[in-house]
Amino acid sequence: MGLGAFARAHTAVYTEDAMLAAGDFDWGIVGVTQRSDTVARQLAPQDGLFTVGERGEAAGPPRVVSSIVEAISGRDNPELVVERIAAPATRIVTLTITEKGYRFDPQIRSLDLADPEVQADLTGRPPHTAIGQIVRGLQQRALTGAGPVTVVSCDNLPGNGELTGTLVRNFAAALPEPESGPVLAWLEANVTFPCTMVDRMVPATTEGDLAAVERELGLRDEAAVVAEPFRQWVIEDNFAAGRPRWEDAGAVFSSDVGGWEATKLRLLNAGHSMLAYLGIAAGKETISDAVAVDSFRTACRRMLLEEALPSITLPAGLDGEQYCEEVLRRFANPALGHTTAKVGSDGSQKIGLRLLPTIRGTFDAGGAPTWAALAIAAWMHHVATTPATDLDDPLAAELNATLPAGREADAVVPALPGFRPIFDQDLAEHAGFRKLLLQWYRIIETNGTIDNGPAGPGNEINHG
Repeated sequence: MGLGAFARAHTAVYTEDAMLAAGDFDWGIVGVTQRSDTVARQLAPQDGLFTVGERGEAAGPPRVVSSIVEAISGRDNPELVVERIAAPATRIVTLTITEKGYRFDPQIRSLDLADPEVQADLTGRPPHTAIGQIVRGLQQRALTGAGPVTVVSCDNLPGNGELTGTLVRNFAAALPEPESGPVLAWLEANVTFPCTMVDRMVPATTEGDLAAVERELGLRDEAAVVAEPFRQWVIEDNFAAGRPRWEDAGAVFSSDVGGWEATKLRLLNAGHSMLAYLGIAAGKETISDAVAVDSFRTACRRMLLEEALPSITLPAGLDGEQYCEEVLRRFANPALGHTTAKVGSDGSQKIGLRLLPTIRGTFDAGGAPTWAALAIAAWMHHVATTPATDLDDPLAAELNATLPAGREADAVVPALPGFRPIFDQDLAEHAGFRKLLLQWYRIIETNGTIDNGPAGPGNEINHG
């Protein structure tokens, strides 16, 4: 569920490699698009085949991936999606639907039952939301005796398996009583929700990428994706009905997925967001352009090493400083063309997970989260200076309603921390946090669009 570029360059590749390594060709992927039917239309005439082109140092040759056996537009065929989930042959349901696809309240980590799409799914229409489709599919499995199934989240959410299980139970519990009781009882006995951590940088495919793949392959592939050579998948081994031997393809099965999740979310993803918003303020088109600005790279490195790293419990055997330097090297890969606009999209769904734990942890340890506050201030500046109609965020209208008429620092900084879908009251009222935000916002406001970035002539980033 969620057949975007990342799922094709990650889950589909791991699955094909696992089948090749183990000689077990009984597996295949039914891919479901969520918001658009574009990928389904691209894959259908190609029998599900698509190319992955690696870009950057140590890149391999282009490869054609064959693990997708069917592509469905979930928007246009919701009943078919439910049928596929309910089919006895289906053993695993994976989700790569981005944070906003879960339609949950991040403050209380439960399903947003007030969401109009969730409400509509609960009324009995063919479900359009991913959680609604899963629950309706589980209902059918319970009725037909289709057997156990595993639901695997592959999105950047802390405790993504536990969260997905909670949201599925929230939806099931909100159904009318004759329905809710039986499906809740069945899923408790037959469904598992393992946690995972996924990592691979997969930018949106451009026309230039498609042309390059055509030159390399000799064929036109409308569904081609490009990615960095690096890939990683850490999985909790908690499967109800079997699985491919993903470990043979390089996946790591671990009892400490939470440690890997926190490391990736608060180092790589947090750094990505910081560079995106600083880059947007300075007119940088790509992440590699942004990290090439000395002051931005310094700010990102200091946030990772001085604030994020000390507040994380790393997985056993992982060298934190080495991980941070590798992250910065990966950001600098110019061949990816990862745009600041794309990485900076959906900020309301990301910054609370990626940056706020570091800010709280640094304050709790008696320090000042100088660099993480810079990232938040850059996000605030992006929100405040982008017209609501142009802001790529599911809460754009709500954010715009929170903003004051004036968009200068003295007006914006007191207002946005009161936005409860992101900030809790304690952090919103923290005087030290407000002071840091105000200082950084003023610097960005004054110098944000020059090539040197928001540090400007005062060199505040380099020297703190």
